[in-house]
Amino acid sequence: MSADTRVRGNRGRHRRRSAPTGPERPSGATLRTDAIASVVVFLVALPLCVGVAVASSVPAELGLVTGIVGGLVTGLLPGSSLQVSGPAAGLTVLVLEAVTEYGLGALGVFVLIAGVLQLVMGALRLGRWFRAISVSVVEGMLAGIGLVLIAGQLYAMADAKAPGSGPANLAGLPRLLADTAGSPQALTAFGLGAGTVVLMAVWKHLPPKARLIPAPLAAVGLATAAVTLFHLPVKRVEVQGLLGAIRPPSTDDLGRIADVGTAGAIGTVVAITLIASAESLFSAAAVDRLHSGPGTDYDKELMAQGAGNAVCGALGALPMTAVIVRSAANVQAGARTKASRVLHGVWLLLFAALLPAALGLIPVASLAGILVFSGWKLIPLKELAPLWREHRGEALILGATAIAIVATNMFEGVLAGLLLAVAKTAWETSHVQVHVDEGHDPSAPLRVVVSGNATFLRLPRILDTLEALPKDRHIELDLLELRHLDHACHTALTTWADRHNSTEGATRVLMPTV
Repeated sequence: MSADTRVRGNRGRHRRRSAPTGPERPSGATLRTDAIASVVVFLVALPLCVGVAVASSVPAELGLVTGIVGGLVTGLLPGSSLQVSGPAAGLTVLVLEAVTEYGLGALGVFVLIAGVLQLVMGALRLGRWFRAISVSVVEGMLAGIGLVLIAGQLYAMADAKAPGSGPANLAGLPRLLADTAGSPQALTAFGLGAGTVVLMAVWKHLPPKARLIPAPLAAVGLATAAVTLFHLPVKRVEVQGLLGAIRPPSTDDLGRIADVGTAGAIGTVVAITLIASAESLFSAAAVDRLHSGPGTDYDKELMAQGAGNAVCGALGALPMTAVIVRSAANVQAGARTKASRVLHGVWLLLFAALLPAALGLIPVASLAGILVFSGWKLIPLKELAPLWREHRGEALILGATAIAIVATNMFEGVLAGLLLAVAKTAWETSHVQVHVDEGHDPSAPLRVVVSGNATFLRLPRILDTLEALPKDRHIELDLLELRHLDHACHTALTTWADRHNSTEGATRVLMPTV
């Protein structure tokens, strides 16, 4: 989930916009408001679409294609009427890994299959289950994506090529610093990128009139103007043309996937499916808090995202998710119906068709600066200290997930985080108490009461207590207060009772009825 999809606690403090409470019947005034909002969303989306594409090592036009499909296809479908879909920074790392390993042609195959899987999950009404994912895993995933994104885009800010993997990128930063310091061209590019980051950071503190233009567009516009006016020797976006960039999947792409390895390809598809779905549905929850209109139908929204990704895959474009930055801009600009997001797709299409050469003026370093800032926003720095104080286990899961993503890849890192979350939950819910009542009569049976949830996770504690009891005492083992007794505990307790009976003692077990 990218910076676009962060669900912050203070989102709900934004002014809630009115929205239609019944079926959408846009009036002339509503259409005018939606048209204005669509222009705002277009201005926000344009640099982000191009930046995500360039960071993903695919033609810039493919980012625009995904944004167009997000408006014209997903935007027309039911689900969440005010959130806007397109390429997101949260999938940049995963897409870059897929393109590097399998080639650009395979990307369409992966995205197409992911879209079909989303359609199936929506039809099976599985959308609501994405709300059951641990928040710590999601935050850790975002933090890991942010770290990898920053480490990779720092190279692009200096017009240099990143070594590749997350650990290699991090290890190569000292050399990047030295090489940049010794190259005037690299210093110029890095200055443009750093200026973009600074402008993005201070933009919200500027007077309201100055903030009429979205920060990403202003940053890219100023950087492009500087490069053009002063003829700065930096890399610019390579332009192929909209039709030239579209490359539907072919049988050759399937053959390449089979040659490289189907196991890794399956993992990539699953990762795209789950992460794109989770980002979209988390974004929908955040957008619902920004307006007072009808809430999101999660299953329909999942199907809408699936339809969009299926079309993107068929065109060989980037995967899409719903993104909170564009969606929030849509709501705050006064959008009232889905017409605004559909129109934003129309504006993207017109720009890509009529002004493709304009992309060739944009410096790559400035787009990298936008992605570095987006990566920084993904890292939940403000939440870490309170989380560590109040829920230390959750903080550890967050950190472990982020580190695993940086050290391995997106799929394995998220899987590790989910396993840790499940293990933590299993440990916390398997509380068991063992009470030994010796009584006043040494000749009377010694009573042991076990209560709570007896699972294999707590078996060592239970057996340690039982094995410390006198071997020659009669024991009454009361298990009637147990809420849960798993097979491992049942077998171990039965074995202990038989062994105790084989000595001088005797055991009476009071077992709960099933």
